Amino acid sequence: MAEPDQPSTARMIDYWLGGEHHYPVDVAAASAFEGAYGPCATIFRALRDFLGRAVRSIADAGVDGFLVFGAGVPTRGNVHEVAPDATVLYTDVDPVTIRLGQRLLADSDRAGYGYGDATDIGTVDPAQLHRFVPGWGRRPVGVVFLGLAAFLDDDTLARTLDELYEAVAPGSFLAIDFDSEELAAYPEALAMMGPAFRMRAPARFAPLLGRWQPTADGIVPVARWRPDGTPEPVPDAFYGGLATRPAG
Repeated sequence: MAEPDQPSTARMIDYWLGGEHHYPVDVAAASAFEGAYGPCATIFRALRDFLGRAVRSIADAGVDGFLVFGAGVPTRGNVHEVAPDATVLYTDVDPVTIRLGQRLLADSDRAGYGYGDATDIGTVDPAQLHRFVPGWGRRPVGVVFLGLAAFLDDDTLARTLDELYEAVAPGSFLAIDFDSEELAAYPEALAMMGPAFRMRAPARFAPLLGRWQPTADGIVPVARWRPDGTPEPVPDAFYGGLATRPAG
């Protein structure tokens, strides 16, 4: 695979997580961001740990099929590693990330990777959806929607989540995160996020879920969502939680 000349958020996160699937251009971008904000590894590890706890909770509820949007690099504790008995379809819109994901999962019969735009579920390949999320629309599934809300305006986010609600069967789960106003105090880092990036106050999170019903945990800083032991002290950059389309 040719070395890319543009950094990728997915590969920057892989770098922060201690992974092996990134390039010098990603390390340079990650270092520049840290120069404007501060260390990011602990924050993204807290977010990845939240993903793991959320996925385990969904699997413990009897769900064995997952659709992941904005999947990034499928390693370092991603969904199929946390729930090895489940089948998983990872999707992204970045061609380089998709090719990397397909290469990493080439030998897996339980996880696949393909193109998918979260704002248009019709872009997901029906054959892949049928293979890796069997019973889509008829059986409860887990939808993972991390790292996306911050790049969608309120109307687009609400419409997207409502369309997903309509598409999944009752009893399905949504794992979601939101970016807080943490970067407001770091204007240089905020500028690096680009014009599409949206910070939100915590009070705005739950209303954007529409018909999705948050679990009793609510939408809270990710390190404090069903923690395993005492939460690690990290900045509250990400809030997250689980929501359901109730059964019956």
